[in-house]
Amino acid sequence: MLSGNSSAGAGKLYVVGLGPGNRAMRTFAAQAAVLDADVVVGYKSYIDLVADLIEGKVVESSGMRDERNRVMRAIDHALAGKSVALVSSGDPGVYGMAGLALESCRKRDCDVPIEIIAGVTAANSAAALLGAPLSCDYCVVSLSNLLVPSDRILRRVRAAAAADFVTVLYNPVSQKRKQLLLDTKEIFLEHRSPQTPVGIVHGIARESESAKISTLDSFVDYVKDMVTTVVIGNSQTHVWRGTILNPRGYEV
Repeated sequence: MLSGNSSAGAGKLYVVGLGPGNRAMRTFAAQAAVLDADVVVGYKSYIDLVADLIEGKVVESSGMRDERNRVMRAIDHALAGKSVALVSSGDPGVYGMAGLALESCRKRDCDVPIEIIAGVTAANSAAALLGAPLSCDYCVVSLSNLLVPSDRILRRVRAAAAADFVTVLYNPVSQKRKQLLLDTKEIFLEHRSPQTPVGIVHGIARESESAKISTLDSFVDYVKDMVTTVVIGNSQTHVWRGTILNPRGYEV
């Protein structure tokens, strides 16, 4: 827990990672934090993930791209003496709300106790469905250019491809954005075989969940939307009995 000399009457802010979505993959710590909260704040879809925990609580939800206002409201409630759960999917420190919450408290110079509750990431839950693609070094790159310029994203993609990292892609496409995924494919093809295994997992832990293994030269056709996670193998990655394996280096 992060705290200093708390402001008079200040409550507490939990920044909670809910994992991929279903109750079975929600940690006990995440559940306890939401149950302890007087106020729950989050994106509408994330609030739905904790519907079983929020009866009788003050709930504030809003839509996509309203992250800053949600964080400000959560901080306001905590400063007013409430225990607040600011929820997001996956892990709050991985493209989640933890960084924004800490930055906002720093900018406002408010001293609210903050506890960040880890969650199961999309990378880890997708990997479990595919086999063991992340057994050695890997990196994660988001292809969303809402907050990060496209040229910076592609610089990172080039570095990951050249370094032979297994690479997990978050937010691979949207209704208006597919070119970054196509560019990413071409960059990886400069460094890896067209037959490099690629895993595509859609709707992790939801009714629409699906997992498919493709190859670097053809995986794009199976990438549906923002809730798809893509795992691009490296030069050592192979497929065995319908699973993707990336060897750790043990002699077996």
